[in-house]
This record gives sequence, structure tokens and C-alpha cells, in this order.
Amino acid sequence: MRIPEDEVNSTIQNAQRKQTYTVWGIPPDDVVQRIKKIMEPLRAEFGGPAIEPHITVVGSVLLSHDYVIEKFVNGCQNIEPYTCEVDQLVTRKFYYQPVSLLIHPCQSVGHFGGYLHRCSSHMPHLSLLYGNLTEDERNRAIQKVLELDDSIASLKFTMSRLVLYKTHNEARDQHSWEKVMEYNLRPRNQR
Repeated sequence: MRIPEDEVNSTIQNAQRKQTYTVWGIPPDDVVQRIKKIMEPLRAEFGGPAIEPHITVVGSVLLSHDYVIEKFVNGCQNIEPYTCEVDQLVTRKFYYQPVSLLIHPCQSVGHFGGYLHRCSSHMPHLSLLYGNLTEDERNRAIQKVLELDDSIASLKFTMSRLVLYKTHNEARDQHSWEKVMEYNLRPRNQR
């Protein structure tokens, strides 16, 4: 049976179509629980969608599916588990980062996957809340974070799990985002 040429062309175009992807680091379970104890009261007071704790390692990049999979796997294979250290607790006007923990950039992740990480000014971060907050609300939220966990700005842990997500920036929560794959980082001597 012969496949019509227009179907073949459509399949090829879909495979080459670029979509938006991000790479997240997922903290260890004990750190996730600690972060959730901050996120839940913040969301109760200031609103916003429920989000899972994650560190944005590579922000939104527009790439084809096959290319991003290849670069994600290659990048993960070249990275060992690494230490994440909070630089500071900050507020921003951006919907996805009104209250965030900035994470000290790790050099081995800074060139993640070659062309996958194109933004040299990207700062890894862990958002504690999503929403359009006023400056006053952001300042109150910072105070709330410090009341809930006054040592959160000195948090340090080992990152060993990275995930690739297909994201839709028009969606304001994680529910429409699609997990593509997960990779557990291993020390070189255990590969």
C-alpha cells in the first residue's frame, strides 16, 4: 500500500515543527517537602496555581521534538549529580517568578546540551509562587517566606534528577505542560 504524498509531507512537517521545551531539576524528596511547606501558605494568602517544586535549568527554548530529545539525553549523559545552592530569595514582576529562590549557577549545567541552552543570562531559579503580584504583595510574600523558614535562603542540596517538559507559555499553570522524559544523573564511575 502506498501512502499519499500529502500525508508523508504532513508527517515530516509535524516531526520538524518546533515547540517550546524547558529542562527542570527536581530536588530530592526532603527538599520538595520543605519547599511545599512554604508554597502552600503563600498560595493560600496570595493566590496562584499549585506548582510542583522545580528548578528551571534551561528556560523556554523553541526546538523540534527529535532535536530536543537528542540534546537533552546527550546533555544529561555529560553531567554528574551536582550541588545546588541558593544564592538569594528575590521578587520579580514576572508571573512565573514573583517570589523565587535564585540558585547559584553550576558550570557543568551552564552549557547544558550544547545549543539547548542559548540564553547566557539565564539564572536557575526555584519559584515559590506564580502570579501577578503588586510590589507590596511581593514584599509581604518575602516576609511570609522568612517567617515560615528563615534559613531557606541558605538551602543546599544535591541535584540528581532532570526532566524535560514541553511547555505552553500561554497556560498559566503546570497542568497543561507535558513531561517528555526524565533522567537520573549518575557519577561517571557508576555509568
